[in-house]
Amino acid sequence: MTIVTEQLSPSDIVVFGGTGDLSLRKIVPALYYRLKDEQVHPQSRIFLLGRAEMSRAEHLESIRQACQNFITPADFNAADWKRLEERLFYVQVDAKSAAHYAALKTALEDKPRAVRVFYLSTPANIFGTICQNLKTAGMITDATRIVLEKPIGYNLDSFNEINNSVLECFRENQIYRIDHYLGKETVQNLMVLRFANNMFERIWNGDAIDHVQITVAEDIGIGERAGYYDDSGALRDMVQNHLLQLLCLTAMEAPATVTADSVRDEKLKVLRALRPILPEDIAHHTVRGQYRDGAIQGQAVRSYLDDLGKKESDTETFVAIKAHVDNWRWSGIPFYLRTGKRLFKRYSEIVIQFKQVPHNIFPGQERSPAANKLIIRLQPDESVKFQMVTKVPGPGGYRLKPVNLNLSLSEEFNERYPDAYERLLMDIVRGNQTLFMRTDEVEAAWIWTEHLINGWKKKKQKSVMYQSGSWGPEDAYGLMARDGRSWHQEQ
Repeated sequence: MTIVTEQLSPSDIVVFGGTGDLSLRKIVPALYYRLKDEQVHPQSRIFLLGRAEMSRAEHLESIRQACQNFITPADFNAADWKRLEERLFYVQVDAKSAAHYAALKTALEDKPRAVRVFYLSTPANIFGTICQNLKTAGMITDATRIVLEKPIGYNLDSFNEINNSVLECFRENQIYRIDHYLGKETVQNLMVLRFANNMFERIWNGDAIDHVQITVAEDIGIGERAGYYDDSGALRDMVQNHLLQLLCLTAMEAPATVTADSVRDEKLKVLRALRPILPEDIAHHTVRGQYRDGAIQGQAVRSYLDDLGKKESDTETFVAIKAHVDNWRWSGIPFYLRTGKRLFKRYSEIVIQFKQVPHNIFPGQERSPAANKLIIRLQPDESVKFQMVTKVPGPGGYRLKPVNLNLSLSEEFNERYPDAYERLLMDIVRGNQTLFMRTDEVEAAWIWTEHLINGWKKKKQKSVMYQSGSWGPEDAYGLMARDGRSWHQEQ
């Protein structure tokens, strides 16, 4: 199978924080791959902004050394990298200094391109300053897009403050609030799985489904993000955006068409239907955890406090939540969410747990056949598995065994396909906002999340310890065990 690509209009892509970790790890490698697949227009330019004084030769060498670590060796070749270098430019800019924008304006107005993208890979608290400086310098056109990296704010008030400062300079249809999970192939395939397959859509409701599990597990610690993470924790860092977006795509109704506002309207309905978790329910519906020392894949790792360099902190590095979507389709059906750092293994998946058959007709069985599961693996090794029950071959009566019908994307489509940032960057240039969040969507997510924040504070719910390399706190197992259920264990 050949991947069909579309060459887009000539564009200027300007990355604030262009010498930072995200730019070198994700943005520039993504642009390399899109250029390699002939999707970047030959006249497009990429401006990486930074505060350091650097010659063009020094900049190109530092970018090459950094980005080679994030491009598969088999995919890296000198000719393609040379073509990328011809489009790469470094501009020394202090994003907070209005005087520094003159050099950027001069560079952009030298044969300006049709589309102008400003990618803010910076702390959210200077989004407004950057936007105002761009406006004052006269660099915003009708074909300008502004890209905002999450997290946008610390709570609802701070989100509104930052967002309003951006809206003073840009229209809503120019703003691309990015969540890279929405660019993953399997996440997009979730809509196809549901709405292009009649079999699944007919049983995608509380009549057939017992519950839904969404897991985003990380084996890494806090790394270089200690200061940010200790202020935010897993709830703000992961649940408010990534996990709630996955919940929306799992629970939403079919949009009229797959267009930006149709899809985002349906996701907004899910967020507004999420039942608030009140303080009196907080202990039975949520778990907070913090990793202590342990070992992952035989490698000893430190505790959160050691990583943080503090003697004391109650910030959660693990969250488990029992949530409900109070609407016609999902009434009474729980959604179990969990995410954490320093867990046994890195993986993300959605599990649709169907109800058991109402009556067991097979003799010699101690219990009813195992219930069906649909297991949607988002990373790594993206795949969709449908677990069904079959008879073990041979004489001797009915011996039943759960087996998987397996669709592995890497095996079925035996070639590389674009990663999330590649797809999202090209959608930005194209002007397609379907995979990006709208203001009211982010507001609704913050409103629901703040019920949890306030409930934890009011009830003084502390983080319980869990060993690094485990699957999280024992309390997370209890969260499901109280309902007679258990987490699907990744294999």
